[in-house]
Amino acid sequence: MSKSVARLKSMRKVAEKIDHSSKMRTNIPAGMAAAGPPLGPMLGQRNINIAAFCKDFNEKTANIKQGIPLPTRVKVNSDRSYHLVIHQPPASYFLKQAAGISKGAMEPVRETSGKITLKHLYEIAKIKQQDPPLEWKSLQEICTMLIATARTCGIEIVKELDPKEYGEFLEERKKIVEEQKKMLQEKREAKMLRTA
Repeated sequence: MSKSVARLKSMRKVAEKIDHSSKMRTNIPAGMAAAGPPLGPMLGQRNINIAAFCKDFNEKTANIKQGIPLPTRVKVNSDRSYHLVIHQPPASYFLKQAAGISKGAMEPVRETSGKITLKHLYEIAKIKQQDPPLEWKSLQEICTMLIATARTCGIEIVKELDPKEYGEFLEERKKIVEEQKKMLQEKREAKMLRTA
């Protein structure tokens, strides 16, 4: 009988440790947290003081270039207080910045939207290693993750990059992107005509 009582007491201790606080995950542009949608309603659902949260977030991201998307994790306690964790920008943002492009490839396997060197990849991995979810992973694992992300963005990883050749590549790429935008616009207009 005493074994079952001891087991029940240990189960009660485990049950008391369950965390019922609300968690929120979102991307917020650095220094641009505002009470309007989409952030305002998300905070309102969790009973967080929206003005105080926006002020707190904007103060914490004041040293970061404005507009950079920052993955943010907010843990809301039952007394309406919150714990704010701001991560490094997403890997796709860093990869696009290193490649000098604003948009990834529409068909990642078939087309190349940009190129980066192994040195770029290593530097991005060093920055991403500071993120709480990745701080216990090795640089090799983070680099493997970044290679997969680069592949989905259509970014090719090369050993060396000639600036002149890459400049010409980016000029050709701009023309391709313009053609793709025109094609998408035509598809949208054709769809609007069908539904009207």
